Amino acid sequence: MSHRLALTALLALALPTALAQSSATPPVAPPAVPAPAAFTLAPLPYPHDALEPAIDTRTMQIHHGKHHQAYVDNLNRAVAADPSLRGLTLEALMARMSTLPAAVRNNGGGHWNHDFFWRTMTRPGQGGAPSAALAAAIDRDFGSLDKFKAAFKTAGTGRFGSGWAWLIVGADGRLQITSTPNQDNPLMDLVAERGTPLLGNDVWEHAYYLQYQNRRGDYLDAWWQVVDWSVVSQRYAAAIAGKRG
Repeated sequence: MSHRLALTALLALALPTALAQSSATPPVAPPAVPAPAAFTLAPLPYPHDALEPAIDTRTMQIHHGKHHQAYVDNLNRAVAADPSLRGLTLEALMARMSTLPAAVRNNGGGHWNHDFFWRTMTRPGQGGAPSAALAAAIDRDFGSLDKFKAAFKTAGTGRFGSGWAWLIVGADGRLQITSTPNQDNPLMDLVAERGTPLLGNDVWEHAYYLQYQNRRGDYLDAWWQVVDWSVVSQRYAAAIAGKRG
């Protein structure tokens, strides 16, 4: 009888502890914090309507907020899938693009090209004129500013499908007009004509179709209203200084 009483007392003491342990909430891991995106979409350097009437507001909203954002998002996914690419700049990716997957080529090019494109433009009437040094180089290599613009238009209208027209400084220090398909650019190690870009115009239909429909030539003509020649001239000065250095 004494043994039964002792066992009962022992069970009475142990039962609350066992119940407390069985009903305790298991520990919950803290929510995972996503790694910061390698690349981000910068705001436009001007309001969406700043380039009117050359480029309409709705085109700018869609082009920057939808198309460019998609390139950034897709590039981040592609880079996250390959640890060897993490931490590389866009320029570093361009220099080894021939070794990289199509997702990096298309979206890395799309991100770099558009960021460059936005910064090439300003409000109509505020773009100024080419610097004396750049104007002299244009005269030397194309004959005149008007002849340069005509040749640039030919490159843009002659690009079949989607792509870009560029003014670059070539390896010899002279100016060249080039054209690339899709989202390729002259910094990539896989293009035929490499160089330092000074200005580039997007001739994908999403850049102009809402306003100009199939009139790509009209879009290219109007675009000169918003080219920021002070920025282009600064790029030229930096490119030539780099050649001399």
